[in-house]
Amino acid sequence: MLRLQTIICTFSVLFVAARADFKARNCSEVREACTGRGFGFAHVPLQEIPGEHLRVCPQGNTCCTQEMEDKFGQQSKQDFENLVDEMSHELRSTFVSRHKRFDEFFLELLENTERSLNEMFVRTYGKPYMQNAEVFENLFSELKRYYTGGNVNLEEMLNDFWSRLLERMFTLLNSQYVITEDYLECISKYTDQLKPFGDVPRKLKAQVTRAFIAARTFVQGLSVGREVAQRVSKVSSTPSCIRALTKLMYCPFCQGMPAVKACKNYCLNVMKGCLANQADLDPEWNLYIDAMLLVAQRLEGPFNIESVMEPIDVKISEAIMNMQDNSAQVSYRVFQGCGQPKPAGMTRSARGVSDVFNARFKPYSPEERPTTAAGTSLDRLVVDIKEKLKLSKKFWSNLPEAMCVEDRVTAGNTSDEECWNGHTKGRYFPEVQKDGLTNQVNNPEVGVDITRPDTFIRQQIMALRVMTNKLKNAYNGNDIYFQDSSDEGSGSGSGSGCTDVCPTEADDAATEAPVVEADRSGPVDDSNPLRAPIALPTMLALSALAFHQQWR
Repeated sequence: MLRLQTIICTFSVLFVAARADFKARNCSEVREACTGRGFGFAHVPLQEIPGEHLRVCPQGNTCCTQEMEDKFGQQSKQDFENLVDEMSHELRSTFVSRHKRFDEFFLELLENTERSLNEMFVRTYGKPYMQNAEVFENLFSELKRYYTGGNVNLEEMLNDFWSRLLERMFTLLNSQYVITEDYLECISKYTDQLKPFGDVPRKLKAQVTRAFIAARTFVQGLSVGREVAQRVSKVSSTPSCIRALTKLMYCPFCQGMPAVKACKNYCLNVMKGCLANQADLDPEWNLYIDAMLLVAQRLEGPFNIESVMEPIDVKISEAIMNMQDNSAQVSYRVFQGCGQPKPAGMTRSARGVSDVFNARFKPYSPEERPTTAAGTSLDRLVVDIKEKLKLSKKFWSNLPEAMCVEDRVTAGNTSDEECWNGHTKGRYFPEVQKDGLTNQVNNPEVGVDITRPDTFIRQQIMALRVMTNKLKNAYNGNDIYFQDSSDEGSGSGSGSGCTDVCPTEADDAATEAPVVEADRSGPVDDSNPLRAPIALPTMLALSALAFHQQWR
């Protein structure tokens, strides 16, 4: 009798335990959670059912039908893509907005400078300037074309500007003569020897080329960063990644635990596997950011385009005054080299117009740094972008960590025993993998083929590498498009060959060579204006003879 009572008591206890266990496996919470997430399933079990039909989640008793698991897979892919998009939004918006601001600033700076020069020269020089304004219009047109990506050699363009200005001024200052096109061509050959504008062209050429190279390259760098960030942020998930994401985000639903979030280390392994190719972008991205910061330093200092362009009208005016002050000496030496031009006769003015160039601009103060363009200054723009660039370093390798601190994905500060480990609620034991594709060979959560890098990501890596090279050249004052066009070390990138910093302006002066030599002993001595060069026909004959000897 006692044995029978014991048996009955035991069955009673088991029956109560079974009822309690049955209640715990009720799927009502799952139904409510699915409705709250917006899922419109045709059927959600009232209680757990056998899970042999499941292909991703654990196949024991489950609250999921096949339809539910399939839709969970689709949703996990969408959730992942949305999360990457959200995490990268600030990075992308930074590059988009700063590229726009810098571009607007530089273009408006050019427009303001041209307008200022035109107004001051009209007021100062009047009719002679207005009759030759296209020389200055062409200068700014070419500067703008270079900045916007045109194939312009800045050094050659600036040399051409000074040659055209010399021709126009020489004609104005010698209006009593007939100056033909052939005669102007001869004059242009003596520009470097005569130095009619003093030292202004050399200094301005070094300043303008370096400043414009830095400005254009920096804006191009912002554009490349913007494009890379936008493209890489649009992730494409592999089937293996989607399965891992489904297991991470939605398999707790199938286990009747919709409120339980994933363990952080579990999340990290899944994200590192799914974002393995993006992490490989990081080393080249960091080098690119470093190069951008270097050029930003140049924009703040010696290559500041704002400090170069604001006083350019004063500097060109100074050059014009140098030409006027030395007009008699310049004309004499040109007549010696190119011959005496024919008199104009009574049909043209018998006097020069040197009296027209009788006004000088006030000295420019570099301390005056007004808000010149786009409602800001270059200094303020650079300070802002430097802070943003520094924050963007290691962005791609830090992305899994950023995604796994989101409470939408992980359990956060919850106990290690109270999170989803991919199988049940409990501690996650596998170690977290390192970043990058090759380190995912043993990833326990995502099957990654480390022998097949993402071609699209590799293209972005190459784009960053090319841009980084351009930025490093711009830091040294070089434009890689024109590094072999000339042997003069002006800092424009035309073969200057500097590796750390470009030569100073004083160094530049020592490297300049005359375009045409007056005789075999060298160029005309500036200190002796009465020393005439050899006659032009003789010079041409000697040049032809030397050319013939060379090719024999």
